[in-house]
Amino acid sequence: MKLVVAIIKPFKLDEVRQALTAIGVHGMTVTEVKGYGRQKGHTEIYRGAEYVVNFLPKLRIEIAVASDVTDKAVSVITATARTGQIGDGKIFVTPIDHALRIRTGETDSDAL
Repeated sequence: MKLVVAIIKPFKLDEVRQALTAIGVHGMTVTEVKGYGRQKGHTEIYRGAEYVVNFLPKLRIEIAVASDVTDKAVSVITATARTGQIGDGKIFVTPIDHALRIRTGETDSDAL
């Protein structure tokens, strides 16, 4: 089992969710986050005043998948979240040692 964490642009969420559902990934956790990478923020004008936005709004998507589905999930996220512009995001994959569904007591792959 693997935990796939993707940081994406907020407007890409529906596309990514639909694409993941199409390949059989049915659960995800989404968190609103702020951050920057090479994008390093930008300058905006609000009510006539100019100010610097250092941290840009992003979404953090977390999905737990079986190991054999990991590569497909990563490629689907990459394809649907890509705009070709700076700030498209990152994907991180880490192993999951143990999973437990609280309601039923199912463990590991059955809990996903």
